[in-house]
Amino acid sequence: MARATKSKADSLLIELRTEELPPKSLRRLSEVFAEGVEKALRDAHLLTDGSTTTPFATPRRLAVRVSGVLAQQTDREQNRQGPKEGAPAQAVEGFARGLGVSVDKLSVQDGRYAYAVKIKGEPLAKLVPEFVAQALKALPIPKVMRWGDGEAQFVRPVHGLILLHGSKLIPGTVLGIKSGNKTLGHRFLSKGQLVISHADRYESILKGQGKVIAGFDERRDEIVRRLKAEAGDARWLLGAYRGRDGKFIVEPTAVEVARNITDEARAAATWILGRNQDLLDEVTALVEWPAVYAGEFEREYLAVPAQCISLTMQKNQKYFALMSQRAELLPKYLLVSNLETGSPNNIVHGNARVLRARLSDAKFFYEQDRKARLDSRVPRLANVVYHNKLGSQLERVQRLEKLAVAIAEQIGSDVRLAERAARLCKADLLTEMVGEFPELQGFMGYYYALHDGEDPAVAGASIAHYQPRFAGDGLPRSTTGICVALADKLDTLVGIYGIGLVPTGDKDPFGLRRQALGVVRILVEKSLSLDLGDLLQLARSQFPAGIVAESVAQDLMVFIADRLRPWLREQDFEADEIEAVLALGVTRLDQLLPRLKALKAFRRLPEAEALAAANKRIRNILKQAGGKPRDQVDASLLREDAERVLAEQVNARRAEVEPLFVKGDFEAALRSLASLRGPVDTFFDKVMVMVEDESLKQNRLALLNSLSNLFLGAADISRLQGRQP
Repeated sequence: MARATKSKADSLLIELRTEELPPKSLRRLSEVFAEGVEKALRDAHLLTDGSTTTPFATPRRLAVRVSGVLAQQTDREQNRQGPKEGAPAQAVEGFARGLGVSVDKLSVQDGRYAYAVKIKGEPLAKLVPEFVAQALKALPIPKVMRWGDGEAQFVRPVHGLILLHGSKLIPGTVLGIKSGNKTLGHRFLSKGQLVISHADRYESILKGQGKVIAGFDERRDEIVRRLKAEAGDARWLLGAYRGRDGKFIVEPTAVEVARNITDEARAAATWILGRNQDLLDEVTALVEWPAVYAGEFEREYLAVPAQCISLTMQKNQKYFALMSQRAELLPKYLLVSNLETGSPNNIVHGNARVLRARLSDAKFFYEQDRKARLDSRVPRLANVVYHNKLGSQLERVQRLEKLAVAIAEQIGSDVRLAERAARLCKADLLTEMVGEFPELQGFMGYYYALHDGEDPAVAGASIAHYQPRFAGDGLPRSTTGICVALADKLDTLVGIYGIGLVPTGDKDPFGLRRQALGVVRILVEKSLSLDLGDLLQLARSQFPAGIVAESVAQDLMVFIADRLRPWLREQDFEADEIEAVLALGVTRLDQLLPRLKALKAFRRLPEAEALAAANKRIRNILKQAGGKPRDQVDASLLREDAERVLAEQVNARRAEVEPLFVKGDFEAALRSLASLRGPVDTFFDKVMVMVEDESLKQNRLALLNSLSNLFLGAADISRLQGRQP
């Protein structure tokens, strides 16, 4: 039992003031730090009900405020257990003596001698410095550094520490820095030290006196507001971004509003907007008091592909690209500055000068690359190693050509275009532009192929064969793009997985999980009547003997099924529905959604639960009987009316549903099979299966097996767990 001690609860503020923290990991560092502090306080019984935790993060500080923190732990009792009941008296006496009590003070709990030791609560001030040190050690920091003459280590040098409970300073030392109640504001817009008079006034003092927006989400929201205001009519710059509550705010994008744009322009615009979204968190981590300014560049640079221009701005300069309602890049950009001024001309002109030099380089690379045809670069791929066990990029391209042709033949695509697209799809890896910006592979191949006069389907496949590049990305739209995309992903999966480089934990350097999901999405969403097992075997056959594992196709089927489950859950199917379909070992993935939709509709029928239970019972009976049931039911051995009726109904339903299964109309087939509930119930009420007469028993087992197999044409309904919620 715990005995409450009078202890005042107030907010606890911890701030670590540092030199500039890594921007790409700032948000994560802040969240993990706050979680670590909160957990330590909770484990120490220092939090009241309704306590809240607020993380803060700017380029030069990590901070957290926890409300409802007690000034001292509550006194509590801790149960100590000793020897088992009936142990020698000497052992029991020794246990009591160690606790400083007599034997008669001990109790017996769960067969052991026990004693409740009273533990006096420690003051918060004594515990907090250690809690902070522990939370800092747990941060996901790959490399630490030392500074000055001390031994302290952290991701960046630390120059200040605040430990404040309400308005009371907590004395302590962390990373060699003594605590205080003072901090610094903005590097240029604030002067002198700021006194934090109370933990609850932290962000208001920083904002009002220090020109610092301490909350990461609040600062990001302010950046979004200013970006939209400055963009005006050219507002197509984000599309979706994470709001203050952690949920994504989705707005119309240039891609969604635009009409009559090509697939390649749509892919380019989606890619540019996606990079703007990624940039938002990065610039939020670079500024403390954001100001947004607009800039322009010369229209002559728009002759360079939009991805090149936008990437130059986004990656090197941290500028936001702007697009028109026609999903075209505008010669304008927005920059987020850490300095608010009424005369931003110097900032804008200085940035424009730097950008002009970058764009000139991009224009030069683009013009140089177009002096050589893409197909002239292909032989030189022999000098580019794909993987030391899997050969060169040229050998890979040769495999892709054969795979793409085989897939094109199966789906009725133009074989000549598929072969040519596969031949050229990796050629842009040897261009200057991709050498400078690897993120542009595929996009540059598209532009250079068009310049060379290649068929638009061949050019488009350069972009399409990388799709989907990320979760939620679009899929190839042309059949040529589909052929090369499948070929590329299958070759990667079979090759990398086949030499033993299997993803483990969160490590997947070759993106095999993404590639597997790409194959799944293409086969399912494009409704391609291709057998996944055959495709994997086909990809494996392109490698010389002894290079990849013999079992790689079978192993990958399991690997891909593991990717399928969470993806299908995202499509609003229940776990037991998914297992009921995957249990069949379905290799035609285009049938997955029709089967699952049919199963979801079936389980809403009043007959579904009873038939699922009956199928479970059948499985158990067949398992108990052992051996393989007979294939045919002997009508002359049907002695009971109930089994004769069931046999007749099974035959009738088989004649009706088998053509439906062939057509893929699984919903109609299951609806027809639902009428079997009555005969099935009567059979189990009236007929004993496991009789002594072996011929009768085997005939009845054959009947049950034929009934079960009917349902397996759609799914294993024995795996359904009751009615759908």
